[in-house]
Amino acid sequence: MNKKINSVVGVLVAACVLVVSCAKLFPKAPEDDAVLDGPVEGLTAEQKAIFIRGDVAFNDEIFTPEKGLGPLFVATSCGTCHAGDGKGHPFTSLIRFGQTNSLGNQFLNQGGPQLQNRAIPGFLPEQIPIGSTFSKFLPPATTGLGFLEEVSDATLLSLSDEFDANGDGISGRPNWISIPSYVNIRRDAIIQNGKYIGRFGRKAAVYDLRQQTANAYNQDMGISSNFETIDTYSGQVVDAEVANKTIHDVVGYLQTLKAPIQRNISNQEIISGKQIFIETGCGKCHTPQLTTGYSSIAALSRKQISPYSDLLLHDMGSGLDDGYTEGSALSSEWRTTPLWGLGLSKQSQGGQYFLLHDGRAKTIEKAILLHGGEGAQSKNAFQQLNAQQKSQLLKFLESL
Repeated sequence: MNKKINSVVGVLVAACVLVVSCAKLFPKAPEDDAVLDGPVEGLTAEQKAIFIRGDVAFNDEIFTPEKGLGPLFVATSCGTCHAGDGKGHPFTSLIRFGQTNSLGNQFLNQGGPQLQNRAIPGFLPEQIPIGSTFSKFLPPATTGLGFLEEVSDATLLSLSDEFDANGDGISGRPNWISIPSYVNIRRDAIIQNGKYIGRFGRKAAVYDLRQQTANAYNQDMGISSNFETIDTYSGQVVDAEVANKTIHDVVGYLQTLKAPIQRNISNQEIISGKQIFIETGCGKCHTPQLTTGYSSIAALSRKQISPYSDLLLHDMGSGLDDGYTEGSALSSEWRTTPLWGLGLSKQSQGGQYFLLHDGRAKTIEKAILLHGGEGAQSKNAFQQLNAQQKSQLLKFLESL
């Protein structure tokens, strides 16, 4: 009997040693504030299930010709352009072409608005048509998008000052766009001349995450759906190549990705840097705090968030004018890029920064110095800072 007891004890001790040894072998899981992916807290069991299915569809599903890829495409999966749910690299940049003003894209019948620069065997990739203008767009980070979707139209209009009535040199305005029939029109939607407020994309030319998702399947991977039915190669209506459920799951995934978490918030250098951020006027466009409206997803409803964006269009001057635009935006106007998650951008960009809409800025400081137009005042204020103040401001931005 004692032999049996000793044997059992021996096995248990060995198991414990094995568990402890394995624990030492495996790396520690990263802290929540060190990664961009992961669900928002407070989801229901059903919402968590949707998140998991959407995560698999977004990050794991690789499309092939047999699964409907192409024949023209840019990428073979959603995760190709959004590694770790972060910003894209110049290698994964998208090229939009055709439209120079608010009159509309005149090159839609020649493949616009997006260049599909890859093709399956037997087909030729697209070329930019002669006479069109174009711009490179780096894929943005996908975290926190559900919160941005729930900021009310009224809030965005309250931040707008299209004609600079207060004389501060900042005149942000919404991009008023026409919307496809399949979007979920907001319960608080404000309509102007039959058009709605866009909030996603570099030019704020996308209405909601359903449009963003269906359009990405269609334009990025050549995958048609019951939402975007036109084949990008033939221009004809074709059968859906991705199920409605998959689209809904990916939308649910994007809606419930957590917002980036600021790091080292009690560090005095970072606290000082935030104050400098406000004093130099950066916060006039990169609005520090917004509040979401009502959402059917309780975890997103009436929450205070810190995206550091007003989601509005601002004229950034001739230096950032590529001669291409979308919706009612001017070619020099860009939606204020949310700064949350900025410090983690390098993780998905090969270890260095590629900032602004086309990745031309390799450092945060360079991105600031390329601000023109409405951003010129803040750029000039940054240039007047001493070395310590610049360091504090940059540390604050890297903490986001």
